[in-house]
Amino acid sequence: MQQKHTFVIAGTGSGCGKTTVTLGILRALMNRSLRVQPFKIGPDYLDGGWHRAVTGVASRNLDAFMLPEPILNGLFNHAMADKEIGVIEGVMGLYDGYGTDPNYCSSAAMAKQLGCPVVLLVDGKAVSTSIAATVMGFQQFDPTVNIVGVLLNRVNRDSHFQLLKQAIEGYCGIPVLGRLPVMPEITLPSRHLGLIPAQEQVSQREECWTRLAQQIEALVDLDKLLALTQLSSLPKGNIDSLIDPAMGQGLTLALAADEAFHFYYPDNLLLLEKAGVTIKRFSPLHDHRLPECQMIYLGGGYPEIYAQSLSSNHAMHLALRQAQHKGIPIYAECGGLMYLGDTLIDADGVRHDMVGLIAGESQMGDHLQRFGYCEATAMCDTPFVAKGETLRGHEFHYSDFITTNPPVFQCVKWCDPKETLKTVQKSWQGGYQNGNTLASYLHIHFAQRPHLLHRWLMMARRLL
Repeated sequence: MQQKHTFVIAGTGSGCGKTTVTLGILRALMNRSLRVQPFKIGPDYLDGGWHRAVTGVASRNLDAFMLPEPILNGLFNHAMADKEIGVIEGVMGLYDGYGTDPNYCSSAAMAKQLGCPVVLLVDGKAVSTSIAATVMGFQQFDPTVNIVGVLLNRVNRDSHFQLLKQAIEGYCGIPVLGRLPVMPEITLPSRHLGLIPAQEQVSQREECWTRLAQQIEALVDLDKLLALTQLSSLPKGNIDSLIDPAMGQGLTLALAADEAFHFYYPDNLLLLEKAGVTIKRFSPLHDHRLPECQMIYLGGGYPEIYAQSLSSNHAMHLALRQAQHKGIPIYAECGGLMYLGDTLIDADGVRHDMVGLIAGESQMGDHLQRFGYCEATAMCDTPFVAKGETLRGHEFHYSDFITTNPPVFQCVKWCDPKETLKTVQKSWQGGYQNGNTLASYLHIHFAQRPHLLHRWLMMARRLL
């Protein structure tokens, strides 16, 4: 195997600067002409979008809740096949996962699963020797996690850095690889779902990435980082069983892709392409017709931000209704559900007409309606699972969909899904069908079980 490097950039908690530091390291490594593959632990779309903006390479989600270990490992191996360095941005704090088990869906658990080292990012502002206690606590909490180095964020002066470095290396016996100062010009903008998508900011940010990479190159020992993060072997796993490579031959999928719709797991699109499906992108905002297709996929995004423009594109509404009438299977997630409803009421209370394939209206709220992982059991046959089968997915939305349609899924969020006697934290019903159209708030990863796409592809094949 060609020598590869990979490491998890893990924090002591949310808000310590993982995304900014990850972006700087990604660009600095690329400036050295190294082939870099970004990853994000968990279901987050937004951080991965920024990874792609900085590198030009699609960031891959590593999601231990939705994906069995051999399949996740196989997707990781596939992404790393032609890359030299895998840079993995962690989720929340190093040991934060689903429930209280630090070995389930946490950055630490993922590092152990993949057999890769961890670089711990610690906020160095307003602290001196006590920082060693913080680092030591993370070391000793689980000694099987291979923390190979420390990075310090928000440390402006070299004298302060040297004090922190001496404390950590002296008391913890772990190298400090460098620091990043406070850089107000690099602050990533946010809105209600988190970071503003990179698609909206990419043209204004190139100078920022250049400056950030320069700081990383000057203040972080990248040579030592690479020396400490060599990958001895790839984890065991493959994706051979996931898809029949002939199932999608001759099929074309129309993918909604513009400022309003862009939340897609890259591996979902990879699996469609591996099945032989041709993907053609279209814009519900700007286009007036659909590509010739036998399948349509509308992902999540921000239809509420672009509600007026989406509402006024009557030609696209008509094209989608005609496609549904022809029996073309349509799948919509979250923002896609909001778009396919009758109306969308934005945060200002303004009502906007939408496509009208799913009877009902979405209403924006001022707080999260549902957030986190859940299991969805089908109460009837669907394009992905038969009645009684269960999907694993993730919800994250401020809107609610009001309808009298019968729901498709019984959804459950567990307090701790690894407990023998699981306790329900929350349950609800959702997801709606109209003929061959399925729309719900649930974001799912198609790789979670072999042949998940089989039913959807078979529906589409009837149109050939």
